[in-house]
Amino acid sequence: MTHQPILESRSITWATEADCAAYAESLASKPALKDAFIALVGPLGAGKTTFARHLLRALGAGGRIKSPTYALLEPYDLPALHASHLDFYRFADPREWVDAGLREVFERPGLKLVEWPDKAGTLLPVADLQLSIQPRDDGARDVDVHARTPRGVELLA
Repeated sequence: MTHQPILESRSITWATEADCAAYAESLASKPALKDAFIALVGPLGAGKTTFARHLLRALGAGGRIKSPTYALLEPYDLPALHASHLDFYRFADPREWVDAGLREVFERPGLKLVEWPDKAGTLLPVADLQLSIQPRDDGARDVDVHARTPRGVELLA
């Protein structure tokens, strides 16, 4: 993932998982989310998948929401939009993104949630919103939210 200019930023703290869920619910209510690309960045165990689950749940996903770590892609046909939850953790080379046929996912309408976007190198489009999640020793999460596109600025508002 290339380092695109940051148009706007916010720093927040999720003291509990309920704070993460509340942020996801707030984001789910924004119309700009319909075709957004959200990059989820942070170390193992930071809460990337947890945030994605809360967001998908807030958008109407029912049943079990699986991590896409092994499948690479978990698609969701939700009431108001189509969502794709992707995880590139296992990529050893950015070309694996192309070889896996994932370029088509980004050409179609819908929400894209991507964990470990840096593993696709410069092949991904610019993320509208990037959440950089850092766990703290007390269990809280420090989250830097960066808007990298006008759509991202709408989502950040």
